[in-house]
Amino acid sequence: MAAPGKLRVVSVSQVSRAFHPNFCAKWRRYLYMFPLGEDNQSEQIDKREKENLCFDMSHERLRKNIAEDNRVEETGGLPHDSDGIDGAKKPTSFSVAKVDQLLRHLEGKLLSYKMFARDTKASRNVGPPTECFLYHARATEATLPCSSKAEADTARVMCIELVGNRFLRRMVRVLVATAVRESAAGSEDDILLKLMEATCRRATAPPAPPDGLCLVDVGYSDFSPQRCFIY
Repeated sequence: MAAPGKLRVVSVSQVSRAFHPNFCAKWRRYLYMFPLGEDNQSEQIDKREKENLCFDMSHERLRKNIAEDNRVEETGGLPHDSDGIDGAKKPTSFSVAKVDQLLRHLEGKLLSYKMFARDTKASRNVGPPTECFLYHARATEATLPCSSKAEADTARVMCIELVGNRFLRRMVRVLVATAVRESAAGSEDDILLKLMEATCRRATAPPAPPDGLCLVDVGYSDFSPQRCFIY
Protein backbone atom coordinates (compact mmCIF):
# COMPACT_ATOMS: atom_id res chain seq x y z
CA MET A 1 0.00 0.00 0.00
CA ALA A 2 1.10 3.55 -0.70
CA ALA A 3 1.95 5.88 2.16
CA PRO A 4 -0.91 8.13 3.38
CA GLY A 5 -1.28 11.23 1.23
CA LYS A 6 0.70 9.82 -1.70
CA LEU A 7 -2.34 8.84 -3.78
CA ARG A 8 -5.38 10.94 -4.55
CA VAL A 9 -8.32 10.82 -6.95
CA VAL A 10 -8.00 13.40 -9.72
CA SER A 11 -11.20 12.74 -11.65
CA VAL A 12 -14.06 10.24 -11.86
CA SER A 13 -16.10 9.35 -14.95
CA GLN A 14 -19.07 7.07 -15.44
CA VAL A 15 -18.61 4.45 -18.16
CA SER A 16 -20.69 1.69 -19.72
CA ARG A 17 -20.30 -2.00 -18.97
CA ALA A 18 -18.57 -2.37 -22.33
CA PHE A 19 -15.68 -0.19 -21.16
CA HIS A 20 -12.31 -1.92 -20.81
CA PRO A 21 -9.40 0.07 -19.29
CA ASN A 22 -6.89 -1.59 -21.61
CA PHE A 23 -8.68 -2.09 -24.91
CA CYS A 24 -10.47 1.28 -24.80
CA ALA A 25 -7.28 3.28 -24.25
CA LYS A 26 -6.25 5.41 -27.23
CA TRP A 27 -2.68 6.10 -26.13
CA ARG A 28 -0.12 5.32 -23.44
CA ARG A 29 2.72 7.52 -22.20
CA TYR A 30 5.98 6.02 -20.92
CA LEU A 31 9.00 7.75 -19.43
CA TYR A 32 12.41 6.12 -19.18
CA MET A 33 15.04 7.63 -16.88
CA PHE A 34 18.58 6.74 -17.90
CA PRO A 35 21.26 7.67 -15.30
CA LEU A 36 24.21 9.57 -16.75
CA GLY A 37 27.80 9.11 -15.66
CA GLU A 38 30.04 11.39 -13.65
CA ASP A 39 32.61 11.99 -16.39
CA ASN A 40 30.98 15.22 -17.54
CA GLN A 41 30.49 17.07 -14.24
CA SER A 42 33.46 19.41 -14.67
CA GLU A 43 32.60 22.98 -15.59
CA GLN A 44 35.75 23.11 -17.72
CA ILE A 45 34.31 20.70 -20.30
CA ASP A 46 33.18 22.44 -23.48
CA LYS A 47 29.68 22.17 -24.96
CA ARG A 48 30.53 19.40 -27.41
CA GLU A 49 32.12 17.24 -24.72
CA LYS A 50 29.13 17.75 -22.45
CA GLU A 51 27.00 15.95 -25.03
CA ASN A 52 29.16 12.82 -24.80
CA LEU A 53 27.48 11.30 -21.77
CA CYS A 54 28.89 8.10 -20.29
CA PHE A 55 26.84 5.22 -18.96
CA ASP A 56 26.13 5.12 -15.25
CA MET A 57 27.51 2.12 -13.38
CA SER A 58 23.98 1.01 -12.52
CA HIS A 59 23.42 0.49 -16.26
CA GLU A 60 26.59 -1.51 -16.82
CA ARG A 61 24.43 -4.37 -18.06
CA LEU A 62 23.20 -2.26 -20.97
CA ARG A 63 26.81 -1.36 -21.82
CA LYS A 64 27.65 -5.08 -21.97
CA ASN A 65 24.55 -5.79 -24.06
CA ILE A 66 25.59 -3.14 -26.59
CA ALA A 67 29.09 -4.57 -26.87
CA GLU A 68 27.70 -8.08 -27.24
CA ASP A 69 25.16 -6.93 -29.80
CA ASN A 70 27.91 -5.33 -31.87
CA ARG A 71 29.59 -8.72 -32.19
CA VAL A 72 26.56 -10.35 -33.79
CA GLU A 73 27.25 -11.15 -37.42
CA GLU A 74 23.67 -11.57 -38.62
CA THR A 75 22.05 -8.12 -38.58
CA GLY A 76 19.53 -8.40 -41.37
CA GLY A 77 21.62 -6.62 -43.98
CA LEU A 78 22.64 -3.66 -41.80
CA PRO A 79 26.43 -3.42 -42.14
CA HIS A 80 27.56 -1.06 -39.41
CA ASP A 81 27.83 -3.68 -36.64
CA SER A 82 30.22 -5.87 -38.62
CA ASP A 83 32.31 -3.13 -40.20
CA GLY A 84 35.65 -2.03 -38.83
CA ILE A 85 38.70 -3.74 -37.43
CA ASP A 86 38.20 -6.85 -35.32
CA GLY A 87 38.88 -6.19 -31.67
CA ALA A 88 38.38 -2.44 -32.03
CA LYS A 89 37.13 -0.68 -28.92
CA LYS A 90 33.36 -0.24 -29.04
CA PRO A 91 31.84 3.18 -28.16
CA THR A 92 30.59 3.47 -24.58
CA SER A 93 29.41 7.10 -24.61
CA PHE A 94 26.57 8.77 -26.42
CA SER A 95 24.91 12.13 -27.04
CA VAL A 96 21.48 12.87 -25.57
CA ALA A 97 20.87 15.29 -28.45
CA LYS A 98 21.62 12.49 -30.92
CA VAL A 99 19.21 10.13 -29.16
CA ASP A 100 16.54 12.83 -29.46
CA GLN A 101 17.22 13.19 -33.20
CA LEU A 102 16.94 9.44 -33.73
CA LEU A 103 13.65 9.18 -31.83
CA ARG A 104 12.03 12.14 -33.59
CA HIS A 105 12.16 10.23 -36.87
CA LEU A 106 9.75 7.68 -35.39
CA GLU A 107 6.98 10.20 -34.70
CA GLY A 108 3.90 9.66 -36.83
CA LYS A 109 5.18 6.25 -37.95
CA LEU A 110 3.86 2.71 -37.57
CA LEU A 111 6.36 0.51 -35.75
CA SER A 112 6.07 -3.19 -36.42
CA TYR A 113 6.29 -5.55 -33.44
CA LYS A 114 8.43 -7.74 -35.67
CA MET A 115 11.65 -5.86 -34.87
CA PHE A 116 11.03 -3.84 -31.70
CA ALA A 117 9.45 -6.53 -29.52
CA ARG A 118 10.73 -9.45 -27.47
CA ASP A 119 9.29 -12.75 -26.20
CA THR A 120 6.83 -12.89 -29.13
CA LYS A 121 6.83 -14.55 -32.50
CA ALA A 122 8.59 -12.38 -35.06
CA SER A 123 5.88 -13.00 -37.64
CA ARG A 124 2.28 -14.12 -37.81
CA ASN A 125 0.95 -16.78 -40.15
CA VAL A 126 -2.44 -15.15 -40.61
CA GLY A 127 -3.95 -11.73 -40.16
CA PRO A 128 -2.53 -8.23 -40.52
CA PRO A 129 0.80 -7.26 -38.94
CA THR A 130 0.64 -5.97 -35.37
CA GLU A 131 1.88 -2.40 -35.23
CA CYS A 132 2.26 0.50 -32.84
CA PHE A 133 1.59 4.09 -33.94
CA LEU A 134 4.05 6.42 -32.22
CA TYR A 135 2.62 9.87 -31.52
CA HIS A 136 5.57 11.35 -29.65
CA ALA A 137 9.21 10.33 -29.15
CA ARG A 138 11.71 12.71 -27.52
CA ALA A 139 14.76 12.70 -25.25
CA THR A 140 16.32 15.38 -23.06
CA GLU A 141 18.68 15.76 -20.12
CA ALA A 142 17.17 16.39 -16.68
CA THR A 143 18.10 16.36 -13.01
CA LEU A 144 16.41 14.36 -10.26
CA PRO A 145 16.63 14.60 -6.47
CA CYS A 146 19.19 12.14 -5.16
CA SER A 147 19.75 11.51 -1.46
CA SER A 148 22.41 8.83 -1.99
CA LYS A 149 25.16 11.27 -2.99
CA ALA A 150 27.07 12.98 -0.22
CA GLU A 151 28.43 15.75 -2.43
CA ALA A 152 25.27 16.57 -4.38
CA ASP A 153 21.52 16.42 -3.94
CA THR A 154 20.67 15.91 -7.62
CA ALA A 155 21.50 13.32 -10.26
CA ARG A 156 21.75 13.85 -14.02
CA VAL A 157 19.59 11.59 -16.16
CA MET A 158 18.46 11.27 -19.74
CA CYS A 159 14.66 11.33 -19.86
CA ILE A 160 12.95 9.64 -22.81
CA GLU A 161 9.24 10.19 -23.45
CA LEU A 162 7.35 7.79 -25.72
CA VAL A 163 3.63 8.06 -26.49
CA GLY A 164 1.94 5.44 -28.66
CA ASN A 165 -1.43 3.82 -29.14
CA ARG A 166 -0.11 0.52 -27.78
CA PHE A 167 3.17 -1.09 -26.79
CA LEU A 168 4.13 -4.72 -26.57
CA ARG A 169 6.09 -6.16 -23.66
CA ARG A 170 9.66 -4.79 -23.51
CA MET A 171 9.05 -2.67 -26.62
CA VAL A 172 9.83 0.64 -24.89
CA ARG A 173 13.04 -0.76 -23.40
CA VAL A 174 14.13 -2.13 -26.78
CA LEU A 175 13.56 1.28 -28.38
CA VAL A 176 15.55 3.00 -25.62
CA ALA A 177 18.49 0.59 -25.82
CA THR A 178 18.58 0.67 -29.62
CA ALA A 179 18.50 4.48 -29.73
CA VAL A 180 21.35 4.67 -27.19
CA ARG A 181 23.39 2.11 -29.13
CA GLU A 182 22.93 3.90 -32.45
CA SER A 183 23.73 7.26 -30.87
CA ALA A 184 26.99 5.85 -29.51
CA ALA A 185 27.80 4.44 -32.95
CA GLY A 186 27.13 7.78 -34.67
CA SER A 187 24.54 6.27 -37.00
CA GLU A 188 22.43 8.19 -39.49
CA ASP A 189 19.36 9.95 -38.12
CA ASP A 190 16.94 7.57 -39.88
CA ILE A 191 18.65 4.37 -38.70
CA LEU A 192 15.70 3.33 -36.50
CA LEU A 193 13.42 3.42 -39.54
CA LYS A 194 15.90 1.31 -41.50
CA LEU A 195 16.04 -1.21 -38.67
CA MET A 196 12.34 -1.92 -39.16
CA GLU A 197 13.22 -3.36 -42.56
CA ALA A 198 15.75 -5.81 -41.12
CA THR A 199 15.09 -9.55 -41.21
CA CYS A 200 16.63 -10.49 -37.85
CA ARG A 201 15.65 -9.19 -34.42
CA ARG A 202 19.30 -9.10 -33.43
CA ALA A 203 19.52 -5.93 -35.51
CA THR A 204 17.88 -4.15 -32.56
CA ALA A 205 19.49 -3.98 -29.13
CA PRO A 206 18.51 -6.14 -26.15
CA PRO A 207 16.03 -4.42 -23.78
CA ALA A 208 17.36 -1.72 -21.48
CA PRO A 209 17.13 -2.49 -17.72
CA PRO A 210 13.59 -2.17 -16.31
CA ASP A 211 14.65 0.08 -13.42
CA GLY A 212 14.11 3.36 -15.24
CA LEU A 213 10.77 2.53 -16.90
CA CYS A 214 7.52 4.14 -15.76
CA LEU A 215 3.99 4.14 -17.19
CA VAL A 216 2.97 7.76 -16.61
CA ASP A 217 -0.39 8.21 -18.28
CA VAL A 218 -3.13 6.45 -20.24
CA GLY A 219 -5.55 8.42 -22.41
CA TYR A 220 -9.11 7.63 -23.47
CA SER A 221 -9.55 10.71 -25.67
CA ASP A 222 -7.60 11.75 -28.75
CA PHE A 223 -3.93 12.45 -28.11
CA SER A 224 -2.89 16.10 -27.86
CA PRO A 225 0.79 17.05 -28.38
CA GLN A 226 0.27 19.99 -26.02
CA ARG A 227 0.20 17.57 -23.09
CA CYS A 228 3.71 16.27 -23.69
CA PHE A 229 6.51 16.75 -21.17
CA ILE A 230 9.38 17.06 -23.68
CA TYR A 231 9.13 19.38 -26.69
